Amino acid sequence: MNTEDVLAIFERYGALKRGHFILSSGLHSDTYLDKSVVSTYPEAAETLCAALAGKMREEIGGAPDFVIAPAMGAIIYGYETARQMGLPFVFAERVEGEFAFRRFPLPEGAKVVVVEDIVSTGLSARECIAAAKAAGAEVLGLGCLIDRSGGEADVGVPMVPLARLEVEAWPADALPPHLEGLKAVKPGSRGLK
Repeated sequence: MNTEDVLAIFERYGALKRGHFILSSGLHSDTYLDKSVVSTYPEAAETLCAALAGKMREEIGGAPDFVIAPAMGAIIYGYETARQMGLPFVFAERVEGEFAFRRFPLPEGAKVVVVEDIVSTGLSARECIAAAKAAGAEVLGLGCLIDRSGGEADVGVPMVPLARLEVEAWPADALPPHLEGLKAVKPGSRGLK
């Protein structure tokens, strides 16, 4: 499965959106990938995660003991990737603002791979990786459906994207002409109270 195949799935389910969006980083973009829409369709999630599991097996060295993911957005993709790899799955959730393995402690020395949905800046991935290391796990790598940074995000471990896409983003005070005058929408859940 290549980038075009992944984007075709996002487009088929109405998850590749064009307009004026405020991203979780605060930057503005004319393209938004709504992974929540794709996860509504089990057959789409299964197809994407089967391909991601295969690619991770090929590209990440070592034999993982667990697949982990940051809550909330990546839980479905982490679970399905773990199912495809025949591994147990746990997720990290925020406790007092920091990721932790509150419900599912990781055994000391566990080898893990992290699954993310879409990596833009890599912040959630880095936080989840840090939580895994703090719990005593060895992080072998990170797999994601889409690397939206075009390869620029550094998560501190090898990253295996199913698709790579470079999407431009701009600060609010430097919008390109095609976004000026368009009402901005803030999708996603980061920052919701």
